[in-house]
Amino acid sequence: MLTLQPRQRVGHDILLARHGNHISSMRFDRANDRIVALLDDGSVDSAPNMISPLLQMPETFRSVLRSDWKLLLVVASAMLAVGALAMVLSFGMIGSMSDQQLRDLALSYTSY
Repeated sequence: MLTLQPRQRVGHDILLARHGNHISSMRFDRANDRIVALLDDGSVDSAPNMISPLLQMPETFRSVLRSDWKLLLVVASAMLAVGALAMVLSFGMIGSMSDQQLRDLALSYTSY
């Protein structure tokens, strides 16, 4: 089931369990997929963000775009083509109408 929720960082919990209130600040190291904590005594500790590489994380908006970009591109292109076709057909219909027909259409349209 697709739930598109932000991923919880496991490294935060690991570091909190190790050091508790002795953590001054934490940051996310994207390059290594780790959480790095600066402790009160000036030392640094880090923890991985994954419990197991086999663990399947919940889907996020970015991961869905990354995996389904071809499908989304095809659907967007099809909708653009349908919109362009509808616009061409409507302009063609308006171009084939006489001035009297256009006036009658404008007077009978309810939004005016």
